[in-house]
This record gives sequence, structure tokens and C-alpha cells, in this order.
Amino acid sequence: MSTPQELVERALAASTADECIVIVGAAHTVNLRWANNTLTTNGTTRSHEVTVISVVRGAEGARAASVSRSGVTVDDVADLVQQSRAAAADNPVADDAAPLVIGGAAADWMQPRGETSVADFTRVTEGLAAAFDLAASADEGRYGYAEHRVDTDYLGSSTGLRLRHVQPRARVELTGRSADGSRSAWAGVSAGAITSVDIGMLDADVSRRLEWSRTRHDLPAGHYDTVLPPSAVADLFIPLYWSMGALDAHEGRSVFARPGGGTRVGERISDVALTLRSDPQMPGQECAGFVIAGASSRDSSVFDNGLPLAATEWIADGELAALLQTRHSAQVTGLPVTPGVDNLELHAADASGDVASLVAGTDRGLLLTCLWYIRAVDPQTLLLTGLTRDGVFLIEGGEVVGAVNNFRFNESPVSMMRRVVSVGDTDNTLAREWGDYFTRTRMPALRVDGFNMSSVSQAS
Repeated sequence: MSTPQELVERALAASTADECIVIVGAAHTVNLRWANNTLTTNGTTRSHEVTVISVVRGAEGARAASVSRSGVTVDDVADLVQQSRAAAADNPVADDAAPLVIGGAAADWMQPRGETSVADFTRVTEGLAAAFDLAASADEGRYGYAEHRVDTDYLGSSTGLRLRHVQPRARVELTGRSADGSRSAWAGVSAGAITSVDIGMLDADVSRRLEWSRTRHDLPAGHYDTVLPPSAVADLFIPLYWSMGALDAHEGRSVFARPGGGTRVGERISDVALTLRSDPQMPGQECAGFVIAGASSRDSSVFDNGLPLAATEWIADGELAALLQTRHSAQVTGLPVTPGVDNLELHAADASGDVASLVAGTDRGLLLTCLWYIRAVDPQTLLLTGLTRDGVFLIEGGEVVGAVNNFRFNESPVSMMRRVVSVGDTDNTLAREWGDYFTRTRMPALRVDGFNMSSVSQAS
């Protein structure tokens, strides 16, 4: 079997384009599923994908094209390279054209792909066994999914770059249901390693919410003082992050556009000193320290492959500080080059406490579990709509007094930042809606004044 390094070198040697970039992504995944207090399936997969990016330069400018294929062997490489070269020649001149990043081989370039192991799930399975026993004694069931995946990316270029990044990521989702199906609760977490996940802590959260759900209240739609746990906060701030494209803002296409032209960078957008940041070295949520772009978009560029990434504050103490920038968009907007980083953290300088302490400070309002089926309604305001799920709870006098019906919400995380009343401590979490696509998040619980529950939902 060919090594990723051999695939990179064979592709670069076969290229007849003016310049070439090759990305080999190798993945090893172990997963575990359970239902009704019983482990049901587990699986192990290994896969790899090769992306060849060809650049053809001429008097009119540079043309580029990327072609990707899974399961490529050394015998397939020449054909893939030829397809990429032909596609580049047929493409229009690239607006984001720039000189390729020049560099050498990283010290770990020749190291093998990262691996995970079924043995790493020992703590999870032991925790589940205890959770199953407790659930059965309460006439409840536990359902869920755990995954540990290790991605290893190898990036090589005709300009000498040889970079490697190993990305471990773990996520666990645990759902509890009463035997009659009338009550449900969910908890989830992401981490760098599956060995660090505490099932007991997740199950305690699920059990507590199921117990709260024994009492039921019906509420109408309206604007409520609302406590959002970290998972729900992640599900609102991830689309905010994805909407921070500098070109869209500069062209007046997003909530971060300044009326009359330009962007809102430098403008205060939160009355609370919130900081939204990304950092390749974020403890427990580390990610690639260089750009890995298989294709160009308005927010990323294949020409930036290998560009070093640094810690970036997107919102600093309530002020919009940066937007997603390629080298091309930075020339257009006149702002610094700040490419996207594959993790996200929200915190506030004066934050303290957890969900329980935010509930204790709420006279009357709602506590959410999580959000789902989130969709954008209006990019100009970043208005989102979606549904609550697996438990909405009524708070009275600083205590949870029971569950209420689900709602459809209409809310903008940008507008919401103006109405944040209190902020909890930041910790690792897993977004319910976006957890399949963006796992590396650290978020606090937030208490928000006037969260818009636009209608009652019959979803459960």
C-alpha cells in the first residue's frame, strides 16, 4: 500500500502544470452506537483522499483547478494529475491568484498517518455500563453515538512545501428517554481525545433534565429571558463565524457590511465584552496551523495553501476585530490577512459560573437544552430560524419548575449579543446541529434577554 508521502511525490513528479499542490487526507475512525441501554454496533474505518490542484500561468493571469478522488493508488495518480491540469487550462483566470507559498519539509513530514484504537473507548464503555444500569432502574433508556477520528493531512507543493498535520477529534452524544417516550433529554461533548470524555457527567445532565420533565407547563410564543447552555450557544455562533466572509461584508452582502460601503471592523457589536476567537494551539481543541484548502471559495483560496495560521480574535471585547480573509480579499478590503481557523471559542472577561448559576440568577424565564434544524432567513441581519429540542424548561424564582412545550425561534446571534445579561465560564462543548461539521468549540452558557420564541412547535 502506498504511503501518503509517496502519493504526494508521485503526483508532483507527474504534473506538467506550471505549479502544483497535492493534498492527501488520511482518516482512521472508530465509532460506537447504543440504544435502549445496550451497545449495538461498533466499527472501524480507514480511508484516504487525494486532491491535486494545478496552476497554469499565462499572460492573462493564473488559472487553477482542483480534482479530488478517494482510494487513489500510485497507479491512479497520473490520471488524476492529468485531469486537474486539463481542467485548469479550461477554467477562467482566477480572481484569487497569488504566488504559491514557498517552504521546505516539516520535521514530521515522513511520519506515518495517525491512528486511533478500540481500546481508547474503555472509559466510555465503562461509563455507559453504569449509565445503563441507572437508566434501567429509573425505567428509562439511553441512546447515542461516540466517535474518535484521527485525520492526517499531507500537503506538498511544487514550491517545496511538505507539511503534515494530525487532527484527532472525539464527540459523544447521549440521549435519554422515558419508557413511554413522553420525556427526552440530550447532552453532548467534543474533545481532542475520546479518553478524556466523562460519560458520568453527561448522564447526570440527562438524568437531571428527565427528572425536571416530570412536571409539564404550556407556554405561548413570545420573548423570554432565556438561558442557553454551551451547546445551543455553539449552534448560534458557528453560523455567525461562517458568515464572517470579508468579501461578502465589503460588498454589502452580510450583517458585517457597513452602510454606505466597507465593513464593520472596528465597530462595537456587543454591549458585553464578549471575545470570539480561534487559535491553532487552543488547549484540547488544537487544529491545523496552516491553510489546507482543497478548493477556492469566497472565504478561502487554494493559492494560500501552507500559509501559517495564528491566533485570531474575530470579536474582541465586544468589538468586531477581523473577518475571514484570503490574501486576495485582504487586498480588496485593505484589512489584514486572517484566514479561517478550524476551531472557535467564546468568552467574556467577567464570566463566572455555569448553567446552574445562570438559572439561579433568573427570576422567570426559560432554560434550553439544544437547537436543531437551524436555517438562515436573512443574511443582512443574520436572522436564523430553528426549533428547540429535547427539553425546554420553565425557570421561576431561580429554580427549574418543570418542562414546557417546544418552540420555533427567530433570532440573530448578532442582535442577541446586544441583549446578553450574563455569561458563564467557557468549556468544551458540541453543537447539536453543526456537530457533524464543526466539532472544535469552547463556549459558555449565556443568559439572553428577550429571546424570540416566534411560535409553539409540536416537535419533541
